[in-house]
Amino acid sequence: METQRQKKIAGVIQKDLADILQRAATDGGFKGTIVSVSKVSVTVDLSQAKIYVSVFPQAEVPAIMEGINNNLPFIRNELAKRTRHQLRRVPELAFYHDDSLDYIEKIDHSLKKGENPIENPDLLPKRKKS
Repeated sequence: METQRQKKIAGVIQKDLADILQRAATDGGFKGTIVSVSKVSVTVDLSQAKIYVSVFPQAEVPAIMEGINNNLPFIRNELAKRTRHQLRRVPELAFYHDDSLDYIEKIDHSLKKGENPIENPDLLPKRKKS
């Protein structure tokens, strides 16, 4: 269970990273691409943060995720500048693609076609729980 402090720090990181990533995507030639930070979870000792990133349109996911991972030191430095009055130390950042919107879209598409994913679970791919 997350402590109040973990939630507060995750919220600060989420807000600032969303702005950093969206600006980087726009400046990096991905105009019209929406990058959002859907979830941030911070470890108890506040040393690591898992960041789940959602990208629209779906075709840009590999390029955006590669850009994020290649520019990790720059992103962490920019986050440190923005949060210097709120955080003593910026946690190590690990980025993951959040595919929950795609999954919801597949469920919606199945239901519109008259298929029932509850009765036939093979219609949708298996997902790991996070």
